[in-house]
Amino acid sequence: MLALPSRYARCMTEYVIQRLGHLGDGIAAGPLFAPMTLPGEVVTGTPDGQTLTDIRIVKPSEDRVAAPCRHFKACGGCQLQHASDSFVADFKMGVVKASLDAHGIETVFKPIQTSPPQSRRRATFAAKRTKKGAMAGFHGRGSDVVIEIPGCQLLDPAVMAAIPIAEQLAVVGTSRKAALAVTVTTSRAGLDISVQNGKPLDGPLRQELAHLCDKLGLARLTWDGDVIAMRTPPVQRFGVAKVTPPPGSFLQATPQGEASLVTAVRDAVGSARQVIDLFAGCGTFSLPLAENAEVHAVEGDAGMTAALDHGWRMAKGLKPVTFETRDLFRRPLLPDELAKTDAVVLDPPRAGAEAQVAEIVKAMPPVVAYVSCNPVTFSRDAAVLIAAGYTLNWVQVVDQFRWSSHVELAAQFTAPEVKRKHR
Repeated sequence: MLALPSRYARCMTEYVIQRLGHLGDGIAAGPLFAPMTLPGEVVTGTPDGQTLTDIRIVKPSEDRVAAPCRHFKACGGCQLQHASDSFVADFKMGVVKASLDAHGIETVFKPIQTSPPQSRRRATFAAKRTKKGAMAGFHGRGSDVVIEIPGCQLLDPAVMAAIPIAEQLAVVGTSRKAALAVTVTTSRAGLDISVQNGKPLDGPLRQELAHLCDKLGLARLTWDGDVIAMRTPPVQRFGVAKVTPPPGSFLQATPQGEASLVTAVRDAVGSARQVIDLFAGCGTFSLPLAENAEVHAVEGDAGMTAALDHGWRMAKGLKPVTFETRDLFRRPLLPDELAKTDAVVLDPPRAGAEAQVAEIVKAMPPVVAYVSCNPVTFSRDAAVLIAAGYTLNWVQVVDQFRWSSHVELAAQFTAPEVKRKHR
């Protein structure tokens, strides 16, 4: 978006970008949402409902930079590559602070931890057949059009190397009217690939896919939930434990982001000897914490809890880890189940942990380490904890979705001694 020559700019309505919305779009008076703009910029454009289109920059922000990826304007994978790193860091810190401010909450913020370029170890490509073969990439900004991304600056090179593999899978496994969703995850044993929206499996297709898995040296290939072949377990390491997650299961986006969150959780629980890890997944926090504490891990997905348990049993030097498969939205742990723990770790999905927090404040365990991918629901739950007597000691913002509007955080809550029940 280049500055429009002044003789043309004077003939068009100018708009001043006042701020960024939580999705990363600039907002002018109206409100009008202007993608890829920054606060303080003067722009021209055409209003289309509440969106400004055909945007031209008349006066750029000092924080505007050249996007490092040549696909930025077309690809929908990033929203903030046009902004300096310092601006993005301040923006993400500001999103969390604004969410807390809405509840009148103040706390200490640790310096933001940002993952480097080319560090995303997982991505879902759209792959479709074409007249000449196939193509794979990300969907374009606000569309279903597949944009090829050979110069992507976000993904780990090992994930980028899977783009031709996604194309081969499209050739054998879909029609020209549909697109595969090919989720690629790096592992210590090679690529772990899970495909959705493919052709129904039959004997010939299964055989061809198994041949491709062997030919391409994949660790595991899964087709619409059915494991086609696993040459070697696609292991992830959580602390000293090696875990093979179920196909397509949750994994932190970057190794650096995961390490930052684990460090924050370790700091939050401190010297706790008994820890309950809620929404535990495959053991991202449970297994590292088990190096120093006994852990009870609770997760709603049976495949994940089984993977966690197997990883613990195969590891050496860890303290006891028990697990429970339980829907914490419908059946949160109750006060008597929380009574004897020294610390609770919460890592809920975007909806937060409203039902579980309501039970936590009845038991008042000494420490709550809260990991969140949604500042809004985190702040809602934080307000409940604080109203019950907890202190929010600090927040650690983690940016592992670089150049996006997405933000994650970890936080420590402690209960006053007089309100610790059942101790």
